[in-house]
Amino acid sequence: MRPIHAAELLSIGSELTVGETRDTNSSDLARALTEHGVEVLRITALPDHLATVRDAFQAALGRTDLVISTGGLGPTPDDLTRESIAAAIGEAPTVDADLEVWLRGLFERRGLPFPAANLKQAWLTPSSTAIPNANGTAPGWWVDALGGRVIVALPGPPREMRPMWTGWVLPRLKERGLGQQTVSMTLRTIGLGESTIADRLGRLLDRGANPTVATYARADAVDIRISALPTPTVSAADLVATAEAEVLDLIGDHVWGRGNATWAAAIDDLLEARGWRLALVEVGTAGAVVALLGEGLGDRIASAEALPADHRPADGGRLHPRKLAEQARHNSDAEVGLAVRVTTRGDDLAVTIAIADPRGTHTERRVAFLGGQQGRTRAALLAAAALQRRLTA
Repeated sequence: MRPIHAAELLSIGSELTVGETRDTNSSDLARALTEHGVEVLRITALPDHLATVRDAFQAALGRTDLVISTGGLGPTPDDLTRESIAAAIGEAPTVDADLEVWLRGLFERRGLPFPAANLKQAWLTPSSTAIPNANGTAPGWWVDALGGRVIVALPGPPREMRPMWTGWVLPRLKERGLGQQTVSMTLRTIGLGESTIADRLGRLLDRGANPTVATYARADAVDIRISALPTPTVSAADLVATAEAEVLDLIGDHVWGRGNATWAAAIDDLLEARGWRLALVEVGTAGAVVALLGEGLGDRIASAEALPADHRPADGGRLHPRKLAEQARHNSDAEVGLAVRVTTRGDDLAVTIAIADPRGTHTERRVAFLGGQQGRTRAALLAAAALQRRLTA
């Protein structure tokens, strides 16, 4: 049997190509395949058009080991996935007697007449096997195509697709030799843009190399993913470890987490290691720092009362964030006080971050790109990064 090392995903339905429905199936399937060492070569959205979908299946079968489609398995005339697969592999679909009995039984149980249009959901071709669907009327198709390639057709609704994938399809793909022994890990960074990271990493980002190093810009970080396949002489884990050491040597001072780490979890771990609690005051952020850290810190975050609005220095200026941090720490009996203040600076936000702890106080001034909610979110990330550096110092 042909090993399954590469796959393509086809999302079928005109509701996708006109923007009425968001495709979550492809991201779920791509993530699962990647975790099992399968390279996803393409993800394609297709309208309900027979020739278009047929051609997409034929082209994908010529490039890859596994083709997975979602959608187009309903009973209506515009549900054309079965017809498209049959045309692509040169086979004719016919009604499977067992599937027809099962399908008619679904309607009888509900006391409903059986629509003639639903009979196409009982179709199979000579090379296809029905994938059971416990949550709908659309069985999937497993197709053993020429050259040991496999087609898997699944329904579009996630509540039907996901259990069919995890409970039936994935175990059988593993039996066929799914994926390779890939080892991967992710480094989460702050303080450098994706282009700057790419410039510093240089040759490490050569996509033809093993291990593979790639960057991904996220809302809360720029991630660096390192993955490797074993060679005859070196394990995948050793290849990843070597690449990780090279990345850390180049930008290690900007790495704050690994894997799926969140800022809240990273800060919580650092506080827990010292047995400390955090008190927080933020001004002008619309609660962005609490939104980023608050819930994830649990009982590690203490309530801190901000100073009254009229409590200001004699010169009439606002109380400095350093004083706010000290006051927050004192009022809450927490070991760490964090104060963040943002003010508008042209099109951006000026951010002042102050941290008070048993070692004294520390203040930083930064600029958050853009104003509004985007700028406030970036200000919160700057504050989290400053706190993380202080706690690891």
